[in-house]
Amino acid sequence: MTAPVAHLDLPGFSFGATPVLGPLSLTVERGETLALTGPSGIGKSTLLRILAGLYPAKGKRDVIGRIAFVFQEPTLLRWRSAQRNIEIVSKVTSTKAIAALEEVGLAAYANRFPDQLSLGQQRRLALARAFACDPDLMLLDEPFVSLDATAADEMMTLFAALRARRDMASVLVTHAPEEARRLSTRILTLSGRPARITADVPVHAEA
Repeated sequence: MTAPVAHLDLPGFSFGATPVLGPLSLTVERGETLALTGPSGIGKSTLLRILAGLYPAKGKRDVIGRIAFVFQEPTLLRWRSAQRNIEIVSKVTSTKAIAALEEVGLAAYANRFPDQLSLGQQRRLALARAFACDPDLMLLDEPFVSLDATAADEMMTLFAALRARRDMASVLVTHAPEEARRLSTRILTLSGRPARITADVPVHAEA
């Protein structure tokens, strides 16, 4: 049996004197997409950042291989072209960067800067940048937020297609139940103050 891509045992987490997360444990297996759901402000993004190692926390955190993170905002380098955004951040060759742009339908925009792209194109670029490094674990913090229904549907279809071509695990933060059901293999629900995992439900991805 292969080791999980990620495992976290957290005794709790606070911002100063304010408890945010209570004791919890989660494991992410290769090939699995885990959705983190719950009310806004419950601590989903905080948990994702702890899993990424962006927030130091007590407890045990084990991640095997490379991590890619897709934030709520595209977080692109505005002074670099689309191609250079991928090359610099993902540390890949120009050939690999162009291939990543082709996968998301942005090959013709390789020399454009982020401010010359629509929000949907910026989100496609952020997704291409994350996939370009061939991550073992991809973490996504509401990556389809602020898009209209058509654009969000296209992005979810694109993510599912790119994920299917790779042997990776992923964790998706979302407040939308239909998004969680469509893209995940398991849904974890956070609730309470401080937040804990109160439900762990297997699902079948639709995309």
